[in-house]
Amino acid sequence: MKEKILKNVKEFMPYIFILLVVILIRTFIATPIKVNGDSMYDTLDGSEFMILNKLAKVDRYDIVVVNTKEEELIKRVYGLPGEKISIEKGNIYINDKKIEDVYAYGDTSDYESITLSEDEYFVLGDNRAVSLDSRRIGPVKKSQIKGTTNFILYPFSRFGKLEK
Repeated sequence: MKEKILKNVKEFMPYIFILLVVILIRTFIATPIKVNGDSMYDTLDGSEFMILNKLAKVDRYDIVVVNTKEEELIKRVYGLPGEKISIEKGNIYINDKKIEDVYAYGDTSDYESITLSEDEYFVLGDNRAVSLDSRRIGPVKKSQIKGTTNFILYPFSRFGKLEK
């Protein structure tokens, strides 16, 4: 009887190992996510499935998933820790220098100057008219950023890496 149990356990060990590896990968390294809404239009149309990289370093213009109390938001990083951010007449200024904003879809509303702390980021949706972003919720903490995403899994017609 004992031998039969050991044989069955040995038989299932590869499957248990695979299951544990998948759980560890999804928990600590990468996981699929679904884009909801149109705040990132026209980069994303709101129906994509993407891969969230939980280990990547967050950099300017990265697309990130932000965890708020109410929901998860997908946004683009503009301001990095320690930087001064302002928006005047639709133009974004980082450390008092105007940046070329190639991702904006629609007009960007003004935002008074703010200097980010060492663990804060300023995020904006590409579709500025409808985006709930740092202009309304304020800067986001590093701990609120679940990871970066730049790889579309579905729809298959858009499969692949998004370029910055």
